[in-house]
Amino acid sequence: MSDDAPRRYLVRTYGCQMNEHDSERIAGLLEADGMLPAESEDDADVVVLNTCCIRENADNKLYGNLGHLVPWKDARDGRQIVVSGCLAQKDREIVRERAPQVDVVLGTHNVHRAADLVADARRHGPITEILEAAVIDDHAMFPSALPARREVSFNAWVTIQIGCDNNCAFCIVPAVRGAEISRPFADIVAEVEALAADGVTEVTLLGQNVNSYGRDLQLAARRAGDTEARVRPLFADLLRAVGSVEGIRRVRYTSPHPKDMRPETFAAMAETASVCEHLHYPLQAGSDRVLAAMHRGYTAERYLERLAEARRIVPDLAVSTDIIVGFPGETDHDFERTLEVAAAAEFDDAYTFVFSPRPGTEAADMEREFVDPAVAGERFQRLRVVVERSSLQRNEARVGRFEEVLVQGPSKKDPAVTTGRTRQNKLLHFRAPHPVRPGSYAVVEVTRGAPHHLMGELVEVVAGPAHRARIPVAAG
Repeated sequence: MSDDAPRRYLVRTYGCQMNEHDSERIAGLLEADGMLPAESEDDADVVVLNTCCIRENADNKLYGNLGHLVPWKDARDGRQIVVSGCLAQKDREIVRERAPQVDVVLGTHNVHRAADLVADARRHGPITEILEAAVIDDHAMFPSALPARREVSFNAWVTIQIGCDNNCAFCIVPAVRGAEISRPFADIVAEVEALAADGVTEVTLLGQNVNSYGRDLQLAARRAGDTEARVRPLFADLLRAVGSVEGIRRVRYTSPHPKDMRPETFAAMAETASVCEHLHYPLQAGSDRVLAAMHRGYTAERYLERLAEARRIVPDLAVSTDIIVGFPGETDHDFERTLEVAAAAEFDDAYTFVFSPRPGTEAADMEREFVDPAVAGERFQRLRVVVERSSLQRNEARVGRFEEVLVQGPSKKDPAVTTGRTRQNKLLHFRAPHPVRPGSYAVVEVTRGAPHHLMGELVEVVAGPAHRARIPVAAG
């Protein structure tokens, strides 16, 4: 590569939607600094590993990948390795101690510095920059306030809040993401309006605890002398405002916390046509004793009551959840309660996990109460049977219905099949007599239900993509 040729970057993302959104912003910042996206590591000058630390094997995965990058870096002068995200925030100096080939380590609070740090490291050598808290600098701490390079043009993530004020015993997020900070209401609506003007038709509002959005803003207003400000979440108001933006056909959000779920949020979902009929509602456990040990702030009965209320208020609501098996001290009786609650909830989908201790969390210090891995594995399989049974039943109940899907593109397994998502966030695979462009909206008749997807036949395309087609431009 000649000295004046543009440098190329590659971003690899691990973990949640928040990490994926951070990766979009890192890519946007690097492109704003003159870099171009690389097709693969072979033609990349900079590789960014945007990390997660939720799962137990996250550390091993990162350092294994870093080991594989050593010959890649040695093969060409000037190549750089960047480690960002939650694991970088947690491990800090340890990253470069274990992997001295890394050029830049940055955390969750300084994503806005990515391009600057890459340039500084190129001039002056390796850099580790980890901030203890978000820097409130023109809201640069919010990924959505930064340039972005989205891989998909028709939908977008919008960060409404960073950090988390909860203290769940199993969760490392508060330690690596910090305290809750809500983004100003008007900034969020303005971004959604800009996205709609650019052809985006579906937005997903992101936060660690989205339904507590705005409580800190109201408290700050109250402290500043606004006697009209009530210290309450503004999430229902935000759903209505975002849902009324012209051009936005679908609004989703993730993830709420059951203890903060309020009837006004369900009402906003029901009354705002663009807000999708899907609720991700993390249960985590069905035993009140385990829920208390987790510091979740609700009982199984309260959870089911709120779930019933949501289904009563929001017609045709689909519900997904998270459940942890084998939390320290979980007994056979505790696990039976989880099976009972999962069966009663009749989830459309569930993300199930075997507990893994994360250093820095309360649960990681409960070693004497750790559940035998073989027992936890057996419980995991039993839980999967229960949740897949309800998933299959709820999907089969949709056979014969006509569903509106947002077309994603050809199926990865079979290019002759087109894939889309329903308003209930169900994956629907269908055959069409002609290609249907990604970003289109189509009506599909459901012909078969499986535990994790639907099958169907195209009825009609009701709207074409609103986004502008992207034409690759080769650097000359």
